[in-house]
Amino acid sequence: MVAYRGRRSRRGGARRRAVTIHPTRCSNAALRRATRSVGQLYDEALAPSGLRTTQYGLLATIRGLGTPTMGALAEAMVMDLSGLAHTLKPLTRDGYVSVVPDPLDRRARRIALTEAGAATLDRATPLWRAAQARFEAAFGPERAGLLRELLYELARPEFRAAFEAENGQSGPVGPPVDLTPSTSSWGSAQPGTRDP
Repeated sequence: MVAYRGRRSRRGGARRRAVTIHPTRCSNAALRRATRSVGQLYDEALAPSGLRTTQYGLLATIRGLGTPTMGALAEAMVMDLSGLAHTLKPLTRDGYVSVVPDPLDRRARRIALTEAGAATLDRATPLWRAAQARFEAAFGPERAGLLRELLYELARPEFRAAFEAENGQSGPVGPPVDLTPSTSSWGSAQPGTRDP
């Protein structure tokens, strides 16, 4: 991740100098990096099913919700509608989901899991379970459980509201950011414990 620090040039104009931010110093960069890394492992594990991790998660969520509206599915997946529509395209093309009109509101569309989608999800689930077991074995069951709890909290609307409320305050939010690389990528908390 790169941030820019301004410096004045000799002519008085602002000159920008790139400052590299170590991934462990930016929460967003660290989350995205971990997501890509773990996502690749799960994609490899799910490859025999023909599904990617995002597709598996979407099919499983549709099954859990029944026939959700696009809005309800987007909310459950923490996606915007355009991103959801993009992710649904190959699943619709392959016959795993269908878009059906809402019987109570013709303007609304619902997403239904087809028989082919349910069968593919059933074939992929043992592969996903094996990937879950490997993740827990590699990372540790206690740490894996704590990680899921923390990530769940970050995806909740309450966190978003708190984050956005911080933006509305005047003055700096929190201490200045140190741009030097951290010696620890996990902070001060020991595995299985929480900072107060």
